[in-house]
Amino acid sequence: MSHIPSRRGLLFGTAAVSATAVLAACTSNETSDGDEDAGTSGQPAADDQPGKQVTIGFAGPQADHGWLNAINDQAKKRAQKYSDVSLEITEGSNDTAQQIGQIETLINKKVDVLVILPADGKALTQVGLKAMRAGIPVVNLDRIFNTPQAYRCWIGGDNYGMGFNAGQYIGEKLKGKANAKVVELAGIDNLELTRQRTQGFDDALKNYPNLRKVARQAADFTVESGQAKMAQLLQAQPQFDALWNHDDDQGVGALRAVSQAGRDDFLMVGGAGSLSAMQAIKQDKGVLKATVLYPPTMAASAIDLARALGQDKGVGGLAEFEIPASITLYSAVVDKANVDQYMPTGFR
Repeated sequence: MSHIPSRRGLLFGTAAVSATAVLAACTSNETSDGDEDAGTSGQPAADDQPGKQVTIGFAGPQADHGWLNAINDQAKKRAQKYSDVSLEITEGSNDTAQQIGQIETLINKKVDVLVILPADGKALTQVGLKAMRAGIPVVNLDRIFNTPQAYRCWIGGDNYGMGFNAGQYIGEKLKGKANAKVVELAGIDNLELTRQRTQGFDDALKNYPNLRKVARQAADFTVESGQAKMAQLLQAQPQFDALWNHDDDQGVGALRAVSQAGRDDFLMVGGAGSLSAMQAIKQDKGVLKATVLYPPTMAASAIDLARALGQDKGVGGLAEFEIPASITLYSAVVDKANVDQYMPTGFR
């Protein structure tokens, strides 16, 4: 689960760049022919070799969801990879005032770089601005601040792309079926991310005239709500061909409801990329056939970016001297064909 306002416009602007092309290069040791370090600019690029010592402050919300717990784990493990990185990590809180206080403590400690996944991007914008004005660059992780002045670099997922890729996958699987019916088990409806995922899903379905979305229910990213709302969908829709579930945690409950109803007459696509979902996809014994990633590995990449900022280095493979202002991660579809590749990234 992630709470991020739309960044879709940045995908096509000069400030944004594909994480696939960039983040691996943050730790690349390869150099261009004729250059001493990396890139055509001659700007040193971050690599795995020890460099200037960097203290990174990391502040996130309470890990009350599998995805958020994976965010914390990814950040810690990535920092441990580097002998030149010290990580100061806060306890994590969903209370905005408490998280602001934790970040202010990191600012007062004069950490070199801050990585912030705000509980509420709007509410924490001012503390992001405070850090930037104090000369501490901020890597804004996923849930975005209200102004780009509050961060040096934003990195996060693509909720619209998540929905679009889910719809496209279902569309291709049902391409030859006339009058195919699709249902949607969404997340919390008052969140912008849920609206973006639904919009992407609906836009993808428009490309397949044989598909029609016949029902939608909104759960709240919990196992219990997933089970209850899925039971309602199954009762109201005695026949449909595909289901997209926004979140794999609530998907655990949805699958329970499917099992209790004895239904196996449709294909299901999940969302976010939990380990349990990937294991079920690999076993291929039920309705769950794929999941669309919202990768928690973004936290590891945020540590890479913070380290590069702290060492005044750029990104290998790019001509520019500086790291990008915005990086949008791709929402890959994981099914039986590629699940082994992505299994190590699945969160518990």
